[in-house]
Amino acid sequence: MDLATVIGLVLAFGCILGGAVIEGVHIKALIQPTAGMIVAGGTFGAVFVSFPLPAVIKGFKDALIAFLPPKTDHEGVVKDIINYATKARRNGLISLEQEAQAAKDPFIKKGISLVVDGIDPQKLRETLEADIMAYEDHTKHSVEFYEAAGGYAPTIGIIGAVLGLIHVMSNLSDTSKLGGGIAVAFVATIYGLLIANVICLPIGAKIKIRMKEEVLRRVMILEGLIAIQNGENPHFIEQKLKSYVGGH
Repeated sequence: MDLATVIGLVLAFGCILGGAVIEGVHIKALIQPTAGMIVAGGTFGAVFVSFPLPAVIKGFKDALIAFLPPKTDHEGVVKDIINYATKARRNGLISLEQEAQAAKDPFIKKGISLVVDGIDPQKLRETLEADIMAYEDHTKHSVEFYEAAGGYAPTIGIIGAVLGLIHVMSNLSDTSKLGGGIAVAFVATIYGLLIANVICLPIGAKIKIRMKEEVLRRVMILEGLIAIQNGENPHFIEQKLKSYVGGH
């Protein structure tokens, strides 16, 4: 569980609602199912129009990344690559065939298999870089999905507010209900801003961070395997890969 995401959501909603209560706003006044339906339905309806269905489905699935991030152990990658390098230096590249069969990570499995097959280093780089680019492009769709939702939500909130005001204006004869009706109308605007700035845009940013971490992990694997193929010293490979880790 990503505690930063949980703490952020609790802090954001807690402070916003707490501040509203301190200002004398009744929580019940902020609970408007109709406004929620207009804003949430309108926002994600617009996103459905903007993206193909597979990208929409993947976008919803990738929201879990903000709460349950995949494990990206960069230090572990360095350790594994050094083990491969030591074994290859001692017993030859063909000895890594068993490592390829045992690898659970598809990217590592593919990379080691290509090394064992004796593919040209330039072809190895091109092949694995193509895989990295494909992963990055695929994941960017989810980032763009939430960025788009974050852009639509405030506007849909305004639409909801206008619809509420139209209802209020059509009942001007009962002046006692004008204040409450106007307040309810503007709840839709609040919903739109909250969905955009507390949920959608932050989730999109978190997915982008996870994507960059995974791309870095794959680049480290790529550089490590090419170094192994070139017969470089394991100690030199370790120092080279550690320069990628930095603050991770």
